[in-house]
Amino acid sequence: MPKTSTDQRAWIAEAVRIVEADANRSADTHLHALSLPTPGVDLYLKDESVHPTGSLKHRLARSLFLYAICNGWLGPDSTVVEASSGSTAVSEAYFARLVGLPFVAVMPASTSREKVALIEWHGGRCHFVETSSQTYDEARRLAAECGGHYMDQFTFAERATDWRGNNNIAESIFEQMAAEPHPVPSWVVVGAGTGGTSATIGRYVRYRRHDTRVLVADPEGSAFHEGWQTDRSDVTTTTTSRIEGIGRPRIEPSFVGGVIDDMLQVPDSASLAAMAWTSARLGREVGPSTGTNVWAALTLATRMAETGESGSIVTLLCDGGERYRASHADPAWVAAHGLDPAPFAEALDHYDATGRLHP
Repeated sequence: MPKTSTDQRAWIAEAVRIVEADANRSADTHLHALSLPTPGVDLYLKDESVHPTGSLKHRLARSLFLYAICNGWLGPDSTVVEASSGSTAVSEAYFARLVGLPFVAVMPASTSREKVALIEWHGGRCHFVETSSQTYDEARRLAAECGGHYMDQFTFAERATDWRGNNNIAESIFEQMAAEPHPVPSWVVVGAGTGGTSATIGRYVRYRRHDTRVLVADPEGSAFHEGWQTDRSDVTTTTTSRIEGIGRPRIEPSFVGGVIDDMLQVPDSASLAAMAWTSARLGREVGPSTGTNVWAALTLATRMAETGESGSIVTLLCDGGERYRASHADPAWVAAHGLDPAPFAEALDHYDATGRLHP
């Protein structure tokens, strides 16, 4: 193995400084309290859309870059390549430009055009394949072809983040909840794309000895739910998730099922209905994965009410809905994909009236 040159060490030191400086300039994200008609249950949304690149994936991209730089996998002549359905690629394109490296995102052709535009605005290049299952090998091939580095978020997400603390998302949630009526959440609800966020939060609550349980909300067509239920890591699907950013065609290496307490498979139409419901209550647009999270959180709130349990639920506002105006928020796109949010919107109206979600 070649030794690290003085010039390489100097580049590493400067690249780490640049990435850390970006973190220092970024304030923590907000925690919104969302009033519910379910008595005794409080819901909070951790607003990850306010990061510089507009999504939860900003945290992941920062961690992945620091991990790759400090491992010596990235240097001044590297090309960064990633397999991504959009948001991670937006954030990685941002960090690649910060440290002066070219970036290529390998993504399904179905990725929203708003995300493609953001990647290109940050200086990245988009390379399209037909399905999510093709992104891994194609990203690996491109990286080898150009002598670059495949970041591989799906393998390294759970390793790159310090789950014990260091201002990770779990530590931030618990610090912000400290003065609330139920400061230790009964549940934290997240989706799984890489599995890194659920791994970080699940490990943290065990490490800090909290009673909090972790539920992963999974969309249709994703392998995670079946894999977790059957305790298998070889489950695959032939479909691409219609809820961008979460759901995968295989069980990703970063998905740690042992730190998850429950999973719920959420119909895609329910995710869209809850996306609209949440947007109306916040007075701003949210994305479809936030809808998935909120549908699962309201399901939990109903369960808690029916068993006489009070407490708090925290979930994530993953990104803003402006990225989905030409897709998930467009009635023509919704109809073309065979989705019908109307019955689930009616269920949410019933929830507003009764405090019980019974789809």
